[in-house]
Amino acid sequence: MINIKTDKGIKAISTVIFDMDGVIFDTERLYIESCVEIGKKYNIKDVEEACYKCIGVTSEASARIMLDFYGEDFPLEKFRDEVYELFKKSFEEKLPVKMGVAELLEFLKDREVRIAIASSTSKSGVDRELTQAGLRKYFDAIICGDMVERSKPEPDIFLKAAEVLGSNPEECIVIEDSFNGIRAAHKAGIFCFMVPDILQPDEEMQEKASVILGSLDEVRDYLKDN
Repeated sequence: MINIKTDKGIKAISTVIFDMDGVIFDTERLYIESCVEIGKKYNIKDVEEACYKCIGVTSEASARIMLDFYGEDFPLEKFRDEVYELFKKSFEEKLPVKMGVAELLEFLKDREVRIAIASSTSKSGVDRELTQAGLRKYFDAIICGDMVERSKPEPDIFLKAAEVLGSNPEECIVIEDSFNGIRAAHKAGIFCFMVPDILQPDEEMQEKASVILGSLDEVRDYLKDN
């Protein structure tokens, strides 16, 4: 258990819920780089712009975004298959763990805080990537997009994570990088750290995020100091 100061007084925290892509791993940047490279291969324009629209949503939602962006005749499955193969190869070569991840997880475990992942990525993908990075042991629960009815920006995935770990939302913290993730945490009524990755916070994020910090090291320092 840890205590933090908020504008409403001292808050006792039993559970921390992490997003994965863009928070634990630098995968969003790596995936977009893979999309751009495959896009160049087939002379597909504005791939980076289309990818930005897909950050923080489920595979089904991002498919709809891509088809809306490029048209219903866009060869989505072929494009995704080639992107995934390139991404998987790059991920295995680089294993892009974000700075400060292990130190923050150790800090939380030392204080007997329950830890969950709430990710739009498939559960098999989350398990595989966390295991490969040696981080799976830290997480008490993994909640994925296909385990809830509505995806981010709706609050379902964070509320489900709290429920699975037997915590009230008031006892939780969310750590997110995406706009939709912050919107979801805000709707859930959960104190949320925004640690920006690709997209930098705008006025809406400054309003909805409880705290905006530059890195996971800064999150750990904030929790220690508060």
